Amino acid sequence: MDQSEHPKVRLRDFIVTRDGWVFSSADYHHPEGVRGVLRYVPDPEGQRTDGTRNYRKYDFDEAYQYMDIHKPEWVSDVHVIPWDQVERVLSPPDRLAEIWQSDPRIEEITRTLLDAGIPMDSMGITGSFLPGVQIEGSDIDLVVYGPQWFRARDIIDRAKDDPTSNIQHLDEGMWERIYNKRIPEIGFEEFKLHEMRKGNRGMVGDTYFDLLFVRDWNQVNEPLGRGKDLAPETIKAVVTDAQLAFDSPSVYKVDDPDIGYVLS
Repeated sequence: MDQSEHPKVRLRDFIVTRDGWVFSSADYHHPEGVRGVLRYVPDPEGQRTDGTRNYRKYDFDEAYQYMDIHKPEWVSDVHVIPWDQVERVLSPPDRLAEIWQSDPRIEEITRTLLDAGIPMDSMGITGSFLPGVQIEGSDIDLVVYGPQWFRARDIIDRAKDDPTSNIQHLDEGMWERIYNKRIPEIGFEEFKLHEMRKGNRGMVGDTYFDLLFVRDWNQVNEPLGRGKDLAPETIKAVVTDAQLAFDSPSVYKVDDPDIGYVLS
C-alpha cells in the first residue's frame, strides 16, 4: 500500500495483510505502520473459517510466540504491520450493516439501540464477527463510537431490566468465566462490583456481549495515545474530563497543568 494511500485506522478495526494474517488494531495513530495484535492466521487445519479458507485463532501469548518466530521484526510492545504489507482494513460499522439482520442475537441488540436513537453509523461489530470467522460459542463484541457510547450503555442497562427484552444481566457463571479469563489482581467479588458498575456487559439468550468504546473521528487527535511507560507514580488531582475513560488505554484530563492527562 502506497504511503499516500494509507487508510484511516481506529482501535478495534481489523487489518488483513498480504499473507492473509488478521490483526486487531490497538491504537489510533499509525505513522510507521499499523499497531495491532495478531488474531488469526490461515491454516488448513484451523477450526475457524470465513467460508473460503480456514484460520487458526491465536490468543495473546500465543500470538507473541508466533510473531517472535515468523515476524520478529514486527514485534514491539504490540505488533507493527508495515504499511506495504497491509492488504485491507475491515471496518466494524460496515460489517455490522452487512450482518445485523442475519443473526437474531445481533439484531436484538442493534434494534434496541436503533429504536432508542443511536445512529447506525455510530455502531459496529468487532471480534471474530468482523472477519467472519465466528463460531457458535463466539461472544458478540459491539462497538459504539464517541459520546454515543454512554447513551448506548444506558439503553442496554435499561433493557436488561425490561421483562419484554431478550437482553439480560450476566449470570454468576458468566461473571466467573470473565474473571478467570481476565485473571485480575483483585478478588472475584471486588472485580464483579467494579465491572457491574460500568454497565456495558450483557447477555442475549445464552450469548455474552459487551459494548466497547472507540473514539469518534473528531476525538482521535485529543489527546495522543500511550507513550513510554517509565515508572509508577501517585498523584492527587481533580478529574475535569472523563469522556475517554472507557478508551484503551483510559484517558482522564486532570486539573494539574504539569500533568494534563492521566492514562491507565
